[in-house]
Amino acid sequence: GINAEYGEDEIGSGGKGKTGIYSTKRNSDHFFKDRHWLTREFKAIRLLHEAGGGTVFEVGCGVGNTIYPLREECPALFFYGCDLSPRAVDLVKSHTQYDSDKIYCFPSDITCPDPPLTDHITSGSVDLITLIYVLSAIAPEKIALAIQNIKQVLKPGGNVILRDYGLYDHAMLRFKSGHKIQDNFYKRQDGTRAYYFTTEEIAALFEEAGFEEVFNYYVQKETSNKKEGISVPRIFVQSQFRLLSQSNSS
Repeated sequence: GINAEYGEDEIGSGGKGKTGIYSTKRNSDHFFKDRHWLTREFKAIRLLHEAGGGTVFEVGCGVGNTIYPLREECPALFFYGCDLSPRAVDLVKSHTQYDSDKIYCFPSDITCPDPPLTDHITSGSVDLITLIYVLSAIAPEKIALAIQNIKQVLKPGGNVILRDYGLYDHAMLRFKSGHKIQDNFYKRQDGTRAYYFTTEEIAALFEEAGFEEVFNYYVQKETSNKKEGISVPRIFVQSQFRLLSQSNSS
């Protein structure tokens, strides 16, 4: 896939150049075989669509593997998308279903407050932000800053939905010595990085940023690896947080 060449230049590393797609979509073929999992797991998207429209901001949009299925399923919604990689954004825009009246994508590093996201999205205008395997790709010390940055474009009462890697996920347990950067933070062989969260960590990050928890739990799934003939336990954190009305001015 597109991500094979995108090595060291991770979110928040300050790197520039041809590399730098968010590693969130590195498993896109696997995660998006079921095109409807997002609206099934996160009813907030469907409710927004059924209410007659709204604005969704996908952070780490990759090459559009989430935006386009959602666009088909929820045509009433307007989608913003950003990715660290200008090349990925170009691929979103070159898609046959790209419609500038319904989709606006731009390159951005959400850990950098300058240039601000408000250069592209009106402050306090987004109903829903998606963080699907995004925060785990960010250096742990920069995650709080990333949440503050995306918060600027969210409406008071707006929601953030996320799924990410959970502590003791099989992928974490498989890392060999030398791959650990710090506690729960690892470097993969392809150069991308992954942090493995507890629900408590996720809750603390969002509550400190002025959000209230809607739900926040572990999802456990068995994933079969046909090549190796084994089934492995996967652990993810799945959450929704609502921005408290007074917190956007903080």
